[in-house]
Amino acid sequence: MSSQAKVKKDKEIIAEYETQVKEIRNQLVEQFRCLEQQSDSRLQLLQDLQEFFRRKAELQLEYSRGLDKLAERYSAKIRTSREHQHFKKDQNLLSTVNCWYLVLDQTRRESRDHATLSDIYNNNVIVRLAHVGEDVIRLFKKSKDIGVQMHEELVKVTNELYTVMKTYHMYHTESLSAESKLKEAEKQEEKHIGKANDISTSLLRYGHDDRPQRRSSVKKMEKMKEKRQAKYSENKLKCTKARNDYLLNLTATNALVAKYYIHDVSDMIDCCDLGYHASLARTMRTYLSAEYSLETSRHEGLDLLEGAVDAMDIRGDKLKFMDTHSQIFCPPARFDYQPHMGDEVSHLCAQQPVQTELLMRYHQLQSRLATLKIENEEVRKTLDATMQTLQDMLTVEDFDVSDAFQHSQSTESVKSASSDSYMSKANIAKRRANQQETEGFYFTKYKEYLNGSNLIVKLQAKHDLLKQTLGEGETFCDSGQPIPVVVESCIRYINLYGLQQQGIFRVPGSQVEVNDIKNAFERGEDPLVDDQTDHDINSVAGVLKLYFRGLENPLFPKERFLDLISTTKLDPGAERAHHLQQIIVTLQRPVIIVMRYLFAFLNHLSQYSDENMMDPYNLAICFGPTLMPIPDDQDPVGCQAHVNEVIKTIIIHHEVIFPTQRELDGPVYEKCMAGGEDPPRAADQPPRVMPRPCSPHKMVVSRGPADSPEKRRLTTFGSAGCISHPDRKTFVDSHSQRSSPSTTRHASLGDHKALEAEALAEDIEKTMNTALHELRELERQNVAKHAPDVVLDTLEPLKHPGGAQDPPGSPLHTMVIRDPDAAQRRSSNSSSSETMTTFKPALSARRPNAPLRPPPVRPVRPAPVIGHRQGPHRSSSSSSSGLGSPGITPTDRVFPKAPSPSPSTSSSSSDKQGNM
Repeated sequence: MSSQAKVKKDKEIIAEYETQVKEIRNQLVEQFRCLEQQSDSRLQLLQDLQEFFRRKAELQLEYSRGLDKLAERYSAKIRTSREHQHFKKDQNLLSTVNCWYLVLDQTRRESRDHATLSDIYNNNVIVRLAHVGEDVIRLFKKSKDIGVQMHEELVKVTNELYTVMKTYHMYHTESLSAESKLKEAEKQEEKHIGKANDISTSLLRYGHDDRPQRRSSVKKMEKMKEKRQAKYSENKLKCTKARNDYLLNLTATNALVAKYYIHDVSDMIDCCDLGYHASLARTMRTYLSAEYSLETSRHEGLDLLEGAVDAMDIRGDKLKFMDTHSQIFCPPARFDYQPHMGDEVSHLCAQQPVQTELLMRYHQLQSRLATLKIENEEVRKTLDATMQTLQDMLTVEDFDVSDAFQHSQSTESVKSASSDSYMSKANIAKRRANQQETEGFYFTKYKEYLNGSNLIVKLQAKHDLLKQTLGEGETFCDSGQPIPVVVESCIRYINLYGLQQQGIFRVPGSQVEVNDIKNAFERGEDPLVDDQTDHDINSVAGVLKLYFRGLENPLFPKERFLDLISTTKLDPGAERAHHLQQIIVTLQRPVIIVMRYLFAFLNHLSQYSDENMMDPYNLAICFGPTLMPIPDDQDPVGCQAHVNEVIKTIIIHHEVIFPTQRELDGPVYEKCMAGGEDPPRAADQPPRVMPRPCSPHKMVVSRGPADSPEKRRLTTFGSAGCISHPDRKTFVDSHSQRSSPSTTRHASLGDHKALEAEALAEDIEKTMNTALHELRELERQNVAKHAPDVVLDTLEPLKHPGGAQDPPGSPLHTMVIRDPDAAQRRSSNSSSSETMTTFKPALSARRPNAPLRPPPVRPVRPAPVIGHRQGPHRSSSSSSSGLGSPGITPTDRVFPKAPSPSPSTSSSSSDKQGNM
């Protein structure tokens, strides 16, 4: 039974091994079948791709041909038109025509791009796909051959394992048999030894001796045991060797099978996939590159078209159209005056007896113009509002159709959305009706505006000619104070807290704080007004320098640069100061006022040079490039030392160089400044306000027809006003007398008293002459008395007409167009706005608790002398800017001027009409 069980067990082991080997062989066969199916699916995919791209190439070529025919059809039509011939010659297309040309260019571009795309599909993409298919077939065959070889190796190893296992089983069986025989021999030997011991005991007891027979049997038994022991040892050795061979082969077989399934199968699949994904990826990237290039080309063309759409310019097209037909639209020649029968008079005659009639006609025109301008301005406002409504209707953003390309929505939802969209028929009809109604109203108002503006132009032309004939002078409209707020506030702050600051104006402050202070001034605020000491002195000094550095026209005009630096050839001291004084008095009076204020402060600051290390020379180094920049045509290296020397001289001798407040009324710098309350004001001085905003810090100038370049004002941030030639001459003469060597500030005490007595006598004489002059004016006014022009006084408070300044022998010297109520308002003469502005300030009144400014000493103003031909002044209760009440500029009576309504403001309506 034990033998049968052992034989059965061996058979089971062999059967189990054979079953396992059979399963492995079936797996190997299935692996080849799967790889073959994968290869077939890849070939089918490549064939489908080739067919798809072949068909798409045909469609792209067909689309390209259709686009080309479409573009060529309209291009041929354009080439035959007359407009195209003209525009092609001038290369000056209208913006709308340019858009049309770009649409055709974009169509041709798309045609070429689609033809190129078709060629890429046929000759590149499809060829690549064919090559990939060939590679798939070839690689599968080679991979299969390698797989067959690996399968044969596995079969060989399993067969060897089977043989070794059978050998091991055989030797193990023989070893077990020899072991059993050895054990049986050992048992027999033990049994025989036991019997022998019993026999020997009995013989000894009874006295018998059978020793030779016993020895032979023992030897026989030992010999048989040794034989079986040797047989067992031999079989045991063979079994051990067979087992070792079996275990080694088993390990090798398992390792080989594991290697095949873990590594070799994957490597074989990699061999099949070798280059497939990379080749297909390169093919698809070729397709993507072609499509992206098509999109890029399309977007470039569309960007050009979008730029042309954005550049559509109705005014530019109008100008191009009129330039194209310049002979048709050019203004005709002016109608010249045709004298009759040798009449040589070609201008209006303003002598008596027609003078009174012309004056009355002038005032009637002025009143009529004011009324018409109000009416036409209202019509213009209505016209602008209607135009804005039309613009809103015409520029409504109803062009976005991106919702129609939302692929996440179904077709039904897209259709329903489009049916309820802005472009529905009901909405379109309603919008069209509103647009046509608004257009009708607009054209009605436009006709009314044209009629009114035409009448205004005709009356304005007559008004201007009458004003010119009757001697109506020019007026300068300005805004601001004598000393800009930023200059006054910064100087006051430094006076209070920074006179002993070491390195002031040389050590830079914080750029962030400088910008904050500057921005506060531009907003119309005064960040240094509340006596706060948290501001860095160097930053405040930097703001002051930045203000003067930002002037478009520097404080010292560039045209006087050579005159100023030529004074450095003179000996420093009184002689150089005298020549500088002769140059500075020719500058504009607001500039002189600011210079006097600034250099008095710098002189005061230099007195603390022991503490702040800033003597006049160091201050000149800091302020020279800012106040007196070197012109471009001069050598900056050679001129800078001269500039510094000029500034240094002015700082040291500022009292000699600049006029006193008696000679030039205006704010003066005071060494002792306090804060916390407003300074006492003169009776005729309204609350001080910030000047109106201007950009960048400019001042408005209205010039009459007789304006000349010499009378133009500096028109930038911080620029000063203008001084006319008679005023300059008056001031130069008076100031030359004051600054002569015999009357300088360094003269003896007796000379000083003589100068004061002379000035007092001169003031008395001026007052008497003024009184006589006003009496004559009142008598002349009674000859032709007119009703006050209330409309003009209400509408145009900025205009201050006065008498013209003509030579005494001129017939216009005695003819002045006056406001009848000017006599009652002459004492409240409006402020001159010929001052400097600050950083873009907003209009705001000085706060009641604002700190003290340097209180200007304002003596009683001397009345104008008759010889100066001071004309009557008009004043108004409103500010010169029309936005508030400005501070009165104390330079009007020392520098007489004759303001009048500016023709530039009266012609604004016609200008606007011309821009329609």
